[in-house]
Amino acid sequence: MIKIYTQIEQGEAWLKSYRGSLPVFACVLGFTETALLPGISAAGLTPEDRQYTACADAEFLYYGAAHQPKYPLPPLTAGASPVLISRAVVAGLKLPVYLFNAGLPQVPAVPIIDLGGTSARCLSTGVAMEIATVKHLLAQGLRWGSQLSANISQSYLILSECVVGGTTTALAILTGLGIDAVGKVNSSHPVCNHEQKLAVVQAGLEKVKNQNPIDPLALVAAVGDPMQVVVAGMAIAASRRCGVLLAGGTQMLAVYALAQAIAQSYSLSWQPEAIVVGTTRWVAEDPTGATVDLALSLGKNSINWGKETPPLLATQLSFADSRYPQLRAYEQGFVKEGVGAGAACIAAYLNQNWQQEQLLAAIEAQLDQLVNSLSQ
Repeated sequence: MIKIYTQIEQGEAWLKSYRGSLPVFACVLGFTETALLPGISAAGLTPEDRQYTACADAEFLYYGAAHQPKYPLPPLTAGASPVLISRAVVAGLKLPVYLFNAGLPQVPAVPIIDLGGTSARCLSTGVAMEIATVKHLLAQGLRWGSQLSANISQSYLILSECVVGGTTTALAILTGLGIDAVGKVNSSHPVCNHEQKLAVVQAGLEKVKNQNPIDPLALVAAVGDPMQVVVAGMAIAASRRCGVLLAGGTQMLAVYALAQAIAQSYSLSWQPEAIVVGTTRWVAEDPTGATVDLALSLGKNSINWGKETPPLLATQLSFADSRYPQLRAYEQGFVKEGVGAGAACIAAYLNQNWQQEQLLAAIEAQLDQLVNSLSQ
């Protein structure tokens, strides 16, 4: 049910350590105006829809389909939100869920921990956030990583995200850290819009090219989004006490690289061997990206930030036999991942030994409820 694509021994040891454990599920929400660029993302049909994607996903993750949402799940180009997958597992395993607002244009209608961040400007400006905001968010990430891991030394923390346009900010951070990421990232489109992403990233990095090597926090302030530095801080602090499952593909590989650079630049102790990156096979095996190659590239960056390559794991969940066309769309390359979907499936396997049939049934049950609630 889980395949390990890089650092196989370390990945196997990590999985063995946490078999039977019940994790804590954290989701950090953020926004970048990069998401408003026409065609940059398929996580919401229009730029207007994409402003509410994180609020809608947070509500569904927390309450499920029976709840009357303030922000309904936005229509997508094709497919259904990956939060259906995460919600199926969170509800089935009764996972404790913590939601964090790292910087959103509006406040989600859920119990949420406000970290006092701001939304990011489009990364093409080269001034996405104020450096003071980035430093504040790192401090919040370190504090909450320490707090969430305090009582789960025998278990692990799932760190997930919801940032529309986040694979583009991820490309910017990876490139700025000296990692060869061009043409390797994923997107919510069936065929990744590499050229569009790269043009945006080059415009942003052009404005900071004189700072070499650039301080990682200055890099986030220039071309990042508010989620990245929060999750990097959480991962650094939590790794000292428990396992960490970075929930996502491209975005979490960027967070891992950022954590590595921050830990080194600011002499912060951390335990990289406690951290793995977990995603879906739609990301790990995306023919229009190169996720495995990207993970391996983290170990050979051009700036000497440390050379660890994280274990990359992926659930082998398939929607090929789903009775819902919205789920079968994943097999055509739409959506792929988000809101910790892949990591949630990994957790269901580790804790309850859920296999393909149970996962699919639980996810389709969420969609049944959603369809019924919409038709009432």
